[in-house]
Amino acid sequence: MLAGLQSGDRGTLARTLTLIESTRSDHREQANELLDLLLTSGETKRSIRLGVSGTPGVGKSTFIESLGTLLVDDGHRVAVLAIDPSSARTGGSILGDKTRMANLVNRREAFIRPSAAAGTLGGVAQRTAEAIEVVEAAGFDITIIETVGVGQSETAVADITDLFLLLVAPGGGDDLQGIKRGVMELVDILVVNKADGDLEAIATHTAADYRHALGLLRPRRGTEPSQVLTCSALHHRGVATVWEAVAELWARLDTDGTLDDVRAEQRLAALDRAVQAGLLDALAAHTSHDERRKDLSAAVAAGRRSPSSAATELAGLILNTSTSL
Repeated sequence: MLAGLQSGDRGTLARTLTLIESTRSDHREQANELLDLLLTSGETKRSIRLGVSGTPGVGKSTFIESLGTLLVDDGHRVAVLAIDPSSARTGGSILGDKTRMANLVNRREAFIRPSAAAGTLGGVAQRTAEAIEVVEAAGFDITIIETVGVGQSETAVADITDLFLLLVAPGGGDDLQGIKRGVMELVDILVVNKADGDLEAIATHTAADYRHALGLLRPRRGTEPSQVLTCSALHHRGVATVWEAVAELWARLDTDGTLDDVRAEQRLAALDRAVQAGLLDALAAHTSHDERRKDLSAAVAAGRRSPSSAATELAGLILNTSTSL
């Protein structure tokens, strides 16, 4: 599988990503072995990791297709990891992002992979960070992560990407929006999309509002506030300017050594997420206290015990058992 990835075989890449996303214990062991091999092989090139977020309907897929087409025309290989929201009832996802990128999906230099959020909060999937390592090993030099698109709380993508780009719609900015903590304070570049037709003047005004609003926040990097630009992804206007800003900022981070620190922080954040996920899986798989778990669940449902105290007791029982083993 490692050899297939490094040769750029698309079938191997797709199968590898399926393996990475699997929750089966044997698949997790194989995935972990493969990820370690990728890190020690020394052949993986560092790609630009760009997170793209924004509320539903702002044009994320249209923007990514326009940007991706521009990049492949310029000689780049582009991987798009698109995170699709999952049903709270069934857990299913449509995974229809490819249909919104009909032109880009047919380019051999591009690879689009939709994945289900599957209950993971923050706009990304549980294994997105590992998927980035995989597509880099397959030779893609630019990786774009399209988040679910849910609003102010969608910040997890900033922990797995080098640069965070936020798309907003014309008419949506004011000083109060800029002061809000959350997604706004993590933005590297803010882009007002749909700057065309009757909305072009509104988009220009919105960009000025956001520019002033972001000036009220502490800059994420250095002393300069985040850049605010406008574009029309539908008509492919301003997209090249956005990419120039991304490439320039990334090159500056790479040159001054900041990018090495960013990548180290990404790995540590991934470690924390993996530990949390592993503990939850271990707790779910533990069966030695099933009867007490049922009793506690019944007590919580009936209002006799608080969820917090019941969880503390159950976790204590499981941890004590694991320690004694």
